[in-house]
Amino acid sequence: LTSVIPWNSAPSHLCEPWNPLTLFSHISLEFPAFPSPFSLCFPWEASPSSKISLEFPHFFPQKIPWNSLESPHTFPPEFSAVPSPFSRCVFPSQDIRNTVGNIPMEWYQDFPHVGYDLDGRRIFKPLRSKDELDLFLEKMENPEYWSAIPGKPRDRSVPWDGGSAVKSHRGFGDGICGELPAVDFFSHEVRIHPVTNRPADKRSFIPSLVEKEKVSKLVHAIKMGWIQPRKPKENVPTFYDLWAQEDPNSILGRHKMHVPAPKIPLPGHAESYNPPPEFLLSPEELSWEQQEPSERRLNFLPRRFPSLRAVPAYPRFIHERFERCLDLYLCPRQRKMRVNVDPEDLIPKLPKPRDLQPFPTTQALIYRGHSSLVRTLSVSPSGQWLVSGSDDGTLRFWEVISARCLRTVPVGSAVKSVAWNPNPNVCLVAAAVADPTLDPTGSLQSRLSLGSAPSAIPFPIPFPIPFPFQPVTQVTWHAKGDYWASVLRNPGGRQVLIHQSSRRWSQDPFRKSPGMIQCVRFHPIRPYFLVASQRSVRIYNLLRQELTKKLQSNCQWISSMAVHPGGDNVICGSYDSKLAWFDLDLSTRPYRLLRHHRRALRAVSFHRRYPLFASASDDGTVIVCHGMVYNDLLQNALLVPLKVLKGHVPTLDLGVLDVAFHPQQPWLFSSGADGTVRLYT
Repeated sequence: LTSVIPWNSAPSHLCEPWNPLTLFSHISLEFPAFPSPFSLCFPWEASPSSKISLEFPHFFPQKIPWNSLESPHTFPPEFSAVPSPFSRCVFPSQDIRNTVGNIPMEWYQDFPHVGYDLDGRRIFKPLRSKDELDLFLEKMENPEYWSAIPGKPRDRSVPWDGGSAVKSHRGFGDGICGELPAVDFFSHEVRIHPVTNRPADKRSFIPSLVEKEKVSKLVHAIKMGWIQPRKPKENVPTFYDLWAQEDPNSILGRHKMHVPAPKIPLPGHAESYNPPPEFLLSPEELSWEQQEPSERRLNFLPRRFPSLRAVPAYPRFIHERFERCLDLYLCPRQRKMRVNVDPEDLIPKLPKPRDLQPFPTTQALIYRGHSSLVRTLSVSPSGQWLVSGSDDGTLRFWEVISARCLRTVPVGSAVKSVAWNPNPNVCLVAAAVADPTLDPTGSLQSRLSLGSAPSAIPFPIPFPIPFPFQPVTQVTWHAKGDYWASVLRNPGGRQVLIHQSSRRWSQDPFRKSPGMIQCVRFHPIRPYFLVASQRSVRIYNLLRQELTKKLQSNCQWISSMAVHPGGDNVICGSYDSKLAWFDLDLSTRPYRLLRHHRRALRAVSFHRRYPLFASASDDGTVIVCHGMVYNDLLQNALLVPLKVLKGHVPTLDLGVLDVAFHPQQPWLFSSGADGTVRLYT
């Protein structure tokens, strides 16, 4: 509702230049029955949509809004005591210390001053180098600190007063205080007629269609099961017994996690006042005082007293109590969880040895004749003959069945290695001696193949090598019997040579030495050449002339090597009492690492027909193991220790030096440092 107030109906004193707030207050007092709400439009705020226009005298400036700070007009003094709801609104005068006007203060951010005062002097910026201590002292000493507001427009703290509240409020609205007179229509007075006698609407007497629709939706949701009735709450008693559900025999959680401190060890005989003589320290043992306290066997000095009454006070009592207290609250405690495991479950499920027969179990024959330790031996392809080499400078040929020495061939120096040609059509033996010659026995084939007495066997025929001044340590044959390899003791130079017997020529397969070579082997099936260095085994392809694989033995020093007849498995013995089984199709790391021997391993060997392999050690024993290799590549090899063969006597810290299996029977030959060759069947 908009009301038009005629100018002649207003009081005469309203025509004076009043502030519009006072005018609005007096209009509400003069016209209490004036309809509400109403609005006023003054000429300085007039707009085309205004309903009325009150003409005030021209001495009231029209260009300056009444609520501006620059307005020079004030309230008339005769109306200062007029009661009005706006009489509490205070409009303090403007702070005219800085006369720059309403301009952005960012213009002064690069200058040392912030404006000018009334006299035209610069107003310098206040110092802002106050730290926390200065702010604290100002807070404690300045009683008006709480009422000061840091003024950003003038960079000065402005003290707070009552008029500042009005200024801050006028900055948000139109400057009209919010306290308006309210008419109390409903009073405490009891009246006959109601304040409002308006009749009720028709919709108050008919059902609501909106509520009907809501109820229909709720009923449908209940029928469909979308709304479930609330479950009744269980009536929990307010007061209950704390210990009603507690079992007196149960262990609380805090008691369960408690780790008791270890008890002090009980005193022994050494702490007695009259200990036995063996517990008293001798003058030599009294040097324990020079040791570190942590290295002493006892932390006290045993003493003897004639009686219990003569025992003085213990001088270290307080010190030991203090150390005990330190251990109780400084040393962490840990509960070690012990797993109850059946020892039988830790033992691998292996077949019984009696189910894996045949394998050598008993010493059958002893071949005696060498005067020094027997370093090497080899069996003929037919299994009828045996050759052995010793440090006494001789080669001896034995008949396996009778243990009879058929022939003794002197070679002049210690025999390091001997190998019988694997070709059954060629009866040829290669031996490596300490002198720089490699001697194959040439004219032996016709005599031994005819089965006559070996009395007519001539002396060995020397085979020249390209490096006559390097000692040979090992010889080995290729499976076909034409090629054979030798290992020279030449660190840093050429160490491996491959020879061909039919053409009588030699070649060096390596341009650079792969390390300190211990032994070499030919692959039984593929054109591979295996070279064992000190810690690894390298496999070379002779056709492609490249390195195929490198096996890491996890041993300190490899001593011997053997290749399975199938060609997919290799075993290596080492001087640190380890036997490593490699599966070439599985990994370059050992499949199994066996530690059966107590001392260094000297030789290892595979059987050609049976799943057996053996290892010889300096502890004087030979261990025979079952090594089954399956055709299924998804199944790993089965390794089972079978028998420990004893018989050789360790001599000069050396035990069994070489082993070899019989090519046809499950028999085993071994040579030892005691100068004998033994047969186990």
